[in-house]
Parts: sequence; structure tokens; C-alpha cells
Amino acid sequence: MCRLWPPALAHARHAYLLAHPADTLVHALKYEGWRELAPLMGRAMAAVPLPPLPPGGRRIVVPVPTTRQRVRRRGYNQAHLLASSVAERLGLELREALVRRRGGATQVALHPSQRRANVRGAFQAREETRPALRGMHILLVDDVLTTGATAVAAAVELALAGVSEVTLLTYARALPFLRGTEP
Repeated sequence: MCRLWPPALAHARHAYLLAHPADTLVHALKYEGWRELAPLMGRAMAAVPLPPLPPGGRRIVVPVPTTRQRVRRRGYNQAHLLASSVAERLGLELREALVRRRGGATQVALHPSQRRANVRGAFQAREETRPALRGMHILLVDDVLTTGATAVAAAVELALAGVSEVTLLTYARALPFLRGTEP
């Protein structure tokens, strides 16, 4: 999987494996409206060691955006709630630098190649944030890392906006052998 990642997506970190009880917390946050879990989950994410910055390097936190329809249905973007908690705990700037250009099917039941196709070109850097992104080290925050398709699509767009590198930080990491599906 990692060999398919672009150079801009330099690192991936996670707080837990997507197994009980982490999977229950992710599901409750994402699908059951338990937004109160975000600070607890964000605290665990903020405790994950991050790659060191080069001298003079600056890191900002960027949440993975979701579709407007999902925000309307849930009432929030779970990645934004997690990113906000992480940014606050680490004393970093939070910037909504990406927008979701188009929706797409839910990724849950898709094969890795379908996931990549589903999110290819789905993100766009906000025009007003492009100058502030140049040369930055981005901490891209999402709830779960499964195949990396979403992170790759977001990192490609961030690289086009001029960021130095992207580190993905998720609450949980899904492993194929734990789910019983092929990689």
C-alpha cells in the first residue's frame, strides 16, 4: 500500500488499531452522533509521536473534508472535530485548507482499487489558503486509515498547493487481516 503513496504523503501515524473498543468509538462518533467522543479521541491522537520538523519548519493541522450531504446528515465532520482537538492539544493552527469537490460512494465496502478511483480528484485546496500552505508541514487528520486512498488524494492536492510534506494522523488503523478482507 505505502509504495503507492506519493512523496508528499511522507508519514502515517495512528493511535490505535481498528479493533474493539476503538472501532466502537469510531462508529459512535461517525454514525451515531456521539460528537462528545472527539476530545477523548483527539487526546489519544495528540499523544502519538510525530516525525520531527526540520529547523524552522512549521506544522499546521488540516482535517479531511467530507461531503456537504454527510455534514447535513451527521451535523458535523468527524475529522474536523478530531483535528480541532488535536490542534488545541498540540498548540498548532487548524486550517480548513481542503474542500471536497465532489461526493462519492461510501468507502466502507469498496476494494482498494475502487477506493482510489472513488476519491481521485475529490479534493481541492481552497484558493485563499494556498499562500499560507506553501512550505508547510501538514498534519492531515482523519478518523480511520484503511487503504490510504483518501489520504493520498488529499496529499496530492496539498502538494499541488506547495506544501513540503504531509503526515497523516488517524485515530485508528484498519488492518485487512483483522477485518477478514484482502488488502
